[in-house]
Amino acid sequence: MFKKALQLFVTIQLVMALSLPAAFAEEKKAPGSAVDLAPNATSAVVMDADTGTVIFEKNKDAKLPPASITKIMTMLLVMEALDQGKIKMDDKVRTSEYAASMGGSQIFLEPGEEMTVQDMLKGIALASGNDASVAIAEKLGGTEQGFVKMMNDRSQQLGLKNTQFINPNGLPADNHYSSAMDIAIMSRELLKHEEITKFTGLYQDYLRKDSPKPFWLVNTNKLVRFYSGADGLKTGYTSEAKFCLSATAKRDNFRLITVVMGEPNTKTRNAEVSGLFDYGFSQYTSYSIFKTGDEIGKFKISKGEQAVVPFTAKHPYSILLKKGEAGDGLRHEVQMNSDLKAPIAIGQPIGKIVIFKGDQMLSEFPLESSVEVRKAGWWKLMKRTAKHLFFIGDE
Repeated sequence: MFKKALQLFVTIQLVMALSLPAAFAEEKKAPGSAVDLAPNATSAVVMDADTGTVIFEKNKDAKLPPASITKIMTMLLVMEALDQGKIKMDDKVRTSEYAASMGGSQIFLEPGEEMTVQDMLKGIALASGNDASVAIAEKLGGTEQGFVKMMNDRSQQLGLKNTQFINPNGLPADNHYSSAMDIAIMSRELLKHEEITKFTGLYQDYLRKDSPKPFWLVNTNKLVRFYSGADGLKTGYTSEAKFCLSATAKRDNFRLITVVMGEPNTKTRNAEVSGLFDYGFSQYTSYSIFKTGDEIGKFKISKGEQAVVPFTAKHPYSILLKKGEAGDGLRHEVQMNSDLKAPIAIGQPIGKIVIFKGDQMLSEFPLESSVEVRKAGWWKLMKRTAKHLFFIGDE
């Protein structure tokens, strides 16, 4: 009897020992924990583009070679220069001998060849042109290294802790690295310039259209053709980095960013990115606060050429909700800085949008000036003072 009882006890202990790891594994695979939706990737991130909320991560802060995903920062600096009026889309970019010498993916620029900023952007976004990246870097930074300093300065401004750039195109270089999380953040910043998807979302186009031999561009990111709503952003590959992708897709008002690094091949990379998108779109939704172009309010500026400046949304503002979660009780407040004084630069912080549910603060978004406001001259200030004192006519 004792022998049978002992055998039963040992059997129960053995079953429990074998089942505990499985039970622990199931617990670790619960939604929102360690479910590995990208088992072949070295690192991955899925982010809501509007709020910056991460809904899936895997080794998100690992420092890895980013290959041509580097060009996301290059394109961001180009778009910001366009916004600031430093360059225009139809400005000509001259190709140096050094830029023309770049290997790897290229649009085969000749030394001395000139191409517009718009066509250079096409060459970078679709064909991942290493030569185009260096040519436009030299245009903006004076030299490649001048532009690289701009890239690293912008990284610091964005709070990227695991990124360092050595070149503008991602060709292999010592100490050139980034992380899935940092790439998602810079991708989100790039997507604030919504016109960038007119380039990254194209499947094909041509350069040198008026020449006897136009150059056919086909997007290296095949998801823009085969995944519903995909319109960017940038692929990457080197033997060290393996296959990388920062992808974005939008359905209704909900935009996701998915970054994978270190995938074994393009087929696996595209399949896992598609699966990550499927997960995000099936589990979450976006509650819109402001759409692009909506009037947010007005802000007052002391001693500016304009005393009051209307402010519109340059990009969408929204809250991320789980599917089925009610948006009832959500409200927002626009809080403008009270001490704004001219001059005001484009991109300068001027306030914030704060989102509440009841009395609980859920999120806040910084507001930046979309216009430049110069300091008013003494005559305009005197007229403005007189108007307020004596209620005379408009300026």
